[in-house]
Amino acid sequence: MNVLVVRGGPMHEPVACTELFLPRLRERGFTVEIAETLDVYDDTAALDRADLILQCWSVGTITADQERNLVARVRAGAGFAGWHGGVVATFHEARHYQYMVGGRFLHHPGGLIDHTVDVTSEHPIVRGIGSFAVHTEQYYCHTDATLDVLATTTFTGEHGEPETAGVVMPVVWLRRFGRGRVFVSTLGHCPADLLVPEVNTITERGLLWAADKLSVPSS
Repeated sequence: MNVLVVRGGPMHEPVACTELFLPRLRERGFTVEIAETLDVYDDTAALDRADLILQCWSVGTITADQERNLVARVRAGAGFAGWHGGVVATFHEARHYQYMVGGRFLHHPGGLIDHTVDVTSEHPIVRGIGSFAVHTEQYYCHTDATLDVLATTTFTGEHGEPETAGVVMPVVWLRRFGRGRVFVSTLGHCPADLLVPEVNTITERGLLWAADKLSVPSS
């Protein structure tokens, strides 16, 4: 199995964040190819080698050809996975990419705040994990109605955004896209967020699920 790590952009510590998970992927037998430029999405051979594409690239722009190549590879069977701004706060003008990912970041009222993440599924990615507290950005997104949502957060309407009161927002979701699998978590602003035990477990399992290699005990 080969994982293509596409990382960069001006925010969210893409190298430090992705390096948290690469040793564990290697231990599970993945070969790792790292790209620190979006030119890799022009390289169809590199995309064809990838069983899993792990993207951590915030505030970026891809060309129409790069978008077409990426979306086609995932539709053909590659997994696609990532977290936070590295997948949902990037490529805002790339509508086919947005459609594949299933969500788009809009706002995080209050910045870094205390809030709760509620696990809402029995999926193996979140099995054995209950609701947990975090201190990070609470992402408000536009999301696709067809997502398989594994965890949510509820907005309070505080921080000068009363219209958000009571909104239940997806935090972790899955999407089948053609023959590919898409895993997204909105948690992961910095390495410390990804080291929260629940977030760390969900993220690692999500990467494996996207690669169709997740094995979690039934109890």
